[in-house]
Amino acid sequence: MISQEIRKVAPEQDPLRMGMGWTAADLAKPQIMVESTFGDSHPGSAHLLSLAEEAAAAVAESGGKAARYFTTDICDGMAQGHDGMNYSLASRDMIAGMIEIHAGATPFDGGVFISSCDKAVPAHLMGIGRVNMPSVLVTGGVMDAGPGLLTLEQIGSYAAQCARGEITEDKLEWYKQHACPGCGACSFMGTASTMQVMGEALGLMLPGTALLPASDPLLQTAARDAGRQVMALAKQHLRPRAIVTRESFENAVMVHAAISGSTNSLLHIPAIAKEFGIDFDAEMFDRLHRGAHYLLDIRPAGRWPAQYFSYAGGVPRVMEQLRSVLHLDAMTVTGKTLGENLEELKQSGYYDRSEEACARVGLRWQDIIRPYGEAIGRDGAIAILKGNLAPDGAVIKHTACPREMFRATLRARPFDREEDALAAVLAHTVQPGDAVIIRYEGPKGSGMPEMFYTSEAISSDGELGRSIALITDGRFSGASTGPSIGHVSPEAAEGGPIALVQENDLILLDVPARRLEIVGIADKPLPPEEVAAVLEARKAAWVKPVSRYTRGVMKLFTENAASPMQGGGIE
Repeated sequence: MISQEIRKVAPEQDPLRMGMGWTAADLAKPQIMVESTFGDSHPGSAHLLSLAEEAAAAVAESGGKAARYFTTDICDGMAQGHDGMNYSLASRDMIAGMIEIHAGATPFDGGVFISSCDKAVPAHLMGIGRVNMPSVLVTGGVMDAGPGLLTLEQIGSYAAQCARGEITEDKLEWYKQHACPGCGACSFMGTASTMQVMGEALGLMLPGTALLPASDPLLQTAARDAGRQVMALAKQHLRPRAIVTRESFENAVMVHAAISGSTNSLLHIPAIAKEFGIDFDAEMFDRLHRGAHYLLDIRPAGRWPAQYFSYAGGVPRVMEQLRSVLHLDAMTVTGKTLGENLEELKQSGYYDRSEEACARVGLRWQDIIRPYGEAIGRDGAIAILKGNLAPDGAVIKHTACPREMFRATLRARPFDREEDALAAVLAHTVQPGDAVIIRYEGPKGSGMPEMFYTSEAISSDGELGRSIALITDGRFSGASTGPSIGHVSPEAAEGGPIALVQENDLILLDVPARRLEIVGIADKPLPPEEVAAVLEARKAAWVKPVSRYTRGVMKLFTENAASPMQGGGIE
C-alpha cells in the first residue's frame, strides 16, 4: 500500500493524523480518500455529507481508514444572469486540480468521489484519471420534480414569457418557489444528469447507481457499497486507467446518443479522456451518433422528469437496449465486464424493482426508455458542423432543434456580448430569418459561459423559435432547446471566422450535411472564393480585444484554455 510506503519517508504523518483522533491501529490500515463537493452551494451538493459519511463507515467496516476531503462546486443556475457564469467552466479544472493536490500531497490507497452536478462530476472523472488510484464514483442523484411535474429548466422560459407580458409576476414567482422541492441534480437530462450517466457508462460507478432520486434510501446504500468496493480495488491494485479504455468512451458516447445528452459533454468527455491518456475528440461524437438510436423520453427533449429515469431501469436498462452496439467486454469498477454486470442485474431482481417503481407513477418502463427497435429517433442527438464559419467545428443538439431549421440560409446579426443579444431578442429587433451570433464568449474570451437566457428567450417565442438560429463560441445549458449552435471553433478571441462576421452576411446552416458556412456578404450570395477573399481582408484588419481579466483565476484560465472542441480546459 502506498500509504504505508509514504509513512516510512514522512515521519510527521503519524503524529499529525493522531492529532485528528486517528489511533495507532488506524495508521496501519489501507487509507482511503473520500472526496466530495459537499457544501451549502446548491441542492446538488448540500446533501452529500451524508453520502461521504456512509462511504467512510463502509471503508471502516472493511478494514480501512477514511479521510474526508471537500472542494465544493458552484451552480450554473445561481450563476445565471451575471458574470458569475464566466467562472463555471474554470471551476471544473480547479476542482480537478484540487483532487490532484489532495491526492498528491498525501497519497492514499484509493478514493471514493462523490458529486452531482454540471462541473463537479466531470471534474471528479478528470481527477480520477489524473491521480489514477483505485477509485469509485458516487453521484448524488436527482431531485424530485415539483407540483405538476414542474422542473427547473422551465423557469427560463417562464421568465422570458413574463418579460414579454405573457404571464404575471405572481405566476412566475409561484413557479420559482416550487421548481426545486429538494436536493439532487436538476430533474431533467441537462449536463448534471448527463454526466452522472456518463460516469456509470464509463464503468467507474457501481451498476444502476447513476441518477437515483436523491430522496431514495438506495442512494445511501450506493455510497456504502462504494466504500466497500474501493477497499476491494485497493487490495487488488486495480486502477482507473486499467479499467477505462477507448472502448469505454465509445460505450459512453453510444449511451449519450440514446439519452439525448447535453452538448456540454463535448467539453467534458474529451477533457476526461485526456486525463486517461486517450485521444478522443468531438469527431468521435459525430461518427458514433450517426445512425444511433435515441431512446429516452426525458426532458428537456422528452416528456418526463429525470427522476423517472431510474424508475425505468436507469443506465443498465439503456445498455440492455444497446447491447448489440456496445463493447460488452469493457471492464468496470466491479472488477467484472459490462456484459457480466448486465447479466448479474437480470438475475438479481433489479428489473422487477424497476417495474414496480414505474407502476407507482402509472407508467411502463417502455414509456420512459424506448426499446431499441422502437426508438424515438435513429440519428443520435448531436451533430458536429464544419465550414468556413467553424473550421474546427461547432455542435448542435438536433433532437432539440425544430425541423424547419435543419436547412436554412440566414442573415447574420452579430453581438459581442450575450446581454446585447438577449435585449435584441426580447425587444423583437431580431427578425425571422436572422442568425443571432454571440461571440467573444469562448474559453479564451470570457471563460465560455452558457447562453441560456438568450436560447430560452428564442425557443419560448412561438415565431422566433422556429425561424432563427443562435450561433456562439460560448456554450449552452443542458436544458437549452431550439436552433442553438455552440462551441464554434476557433473562437472569436483567437481571431476565428466568427469574429469576422458582419451584419447581413449570409449564413448557411445545413444539419444533415453537417455544414455551417458564410455563403454571402451584405445580403448577397457569393462564390466561396469571393467570400474567402472578404474574410481574409477582414482578418487583416481585425484587432484582438484586450482581455477583461488582469489577475486571478480567470486570467489563468483564459490565457491557458484549450479550444472548445478540445474540451476547453487548461492545457
